[in-house]
Parts: sequence; structure tokens; C-alpha cells
Amino acid sequence: MKRSTALLAVLLVILFPAKLFSAKIVKNTITSQGIKRTYYLFVPDTVAAATPAPLILLLHGSGRNGLSLVEKWQDIAKKQGFILAGPDSLDSQAWRSPEDGPEFFHELIESLKSKYPIDERRVCLFGHSAGAVYALFISRMESEYFAGTAVHAGSLPSSANSLMEQAKRKIPIAIFVGTNDTFFPLPVVRATRDALNSRGFSVQLTEIKGHTHWYYDRAPEINRSAWEFLGKCRLEEAPRYQEYRLGK
Repeated sequence: MKRSTALLAVLLVILFPAKLFSAKIVKNTITSQGIKRTYYLFVPDTVAAATPAPLILLLHGSGRNGLSLVEKWQDIAKKQGFILAGPDSLDSQAWRSPEDGPEFFHELIESLKSKYPIDERRVCLFGHSAGAVYALFISRMESEYFAGTAVHAGSLPSSANSLMEQAKRKIPIAIFVGTNDTFFPLPVVRATRDALNSRGFSVQLTEIKGHTHWYYDRAPEINRSAWEFLGKCRLEEAPRYQEYRLGK
């Protein structure tokens, strides 16, 4: 066992030599389902080749792109040593299936795992607004692939709450919302929490007093709290991806 561990460490150093990571946000593309997709990647230079790092997939809000979240997360990612990937949705105004996932996310993450030292049991989701709603949706579909989910300003419509019963694993979920958010009012967000918890989940809800829907000014505070939650999330077994053919 010790010999195998030592061999793995050597292979990781060969595959991911020191100083490989530039600690800059890089705009990249990947072809998924025949379509070229854009994503923004941040791999901090604090990531050690021999110690696989967590990865957080960031889902942006309406009218934004992946860069808008990666920029806000890069400071804590560098300090704590985890990798960020912020894909663009096909339509910047919304996230939709099957165009935007889960197949696209799976292909992107597996591609990144082949190039960077990523801990496959610590791949998590974070979403804001429209991205938050979609992150909750994907959490149901890929509960055995993602270790945990944190969202800011998002909820599920009451008609979709029952879909969470289909989740094969009670994926850890944290929701952050402002008490003055007019897009996702407290009663609606609390209803999502209660509906999920009634189905066996343990959703953590943080209500930020006086905060509105605007994420960007308070991103450092929100991201620190989200990382405190996501940093503890880990799959007990190797990730399992469930293939879906939605709309086909």
C-alpha cells in the first residue's frame, strides 16, 4: 500500500509539475455536444501537484458570464488552495437543460481532471440567482457526482420540490439569501428549505439581514461562508455520473 501511494505521488509530480499554475484567470473553450463552450478557469499557485485540490463549478446569474463569479472567488481560492471553473451558459440570460447540463458540466469537469490535480470526491457547485436555481436543479440530477452545493439568492418553484425525491443521495445544500431580496423573498426561500428538509435533506439556510439580491458587493463575505460549508463536503465513494438525455 505504501509503495502504491509513493508511486501515485511520483506520477502526480510528473503529470503536474511544480509552478505549472499561473494563478491567473484564463478564458478557455471546450467542445461539448458539438458546440464550442466558453469557461473561465483559475488554478492558484498554492495548489500542490501531489495533493489533489477541490474544484468549485460556478454558475453565473442572468446577463452575466463565468468570469463574473470567478473574479469574486479567486482571492479565497488562492488562500485556501482550490480550483475554480466558471462556464458560460449558452444564453447568458438563463441556464437550460439539456443545453447547459448536466452533460456539459460532466465533460468540462472530466477534461479538467485530466489536466489538473483535482480531488474527484470534492467537486462542488456554487450558483447565484439564475445559476443558483440551476445549481439546485443539477443537485437533484447529479447528487452522487457533486459533493455539495451552495447558492446565493435562489430557490426551487414549488412544482419542482418533489423532484428532489429522485436524488439518489441527500447532497449537502447551503442557501444564502438577503432579507430584502425582492427576486427571491424569504417566504419562498424558506419554503424550498422546508420542502427539501421534509424529504430527508439537511439544508442550511443563512438569512443576511438587510441584504438585497445584489451579490457582488458582499461577495467576499458570502464566499467565505459558502467555502466554510463546501470545504467540508466530500463524497464517501468515487463519484458516479448519471447520464440524462433530456429533451431528446
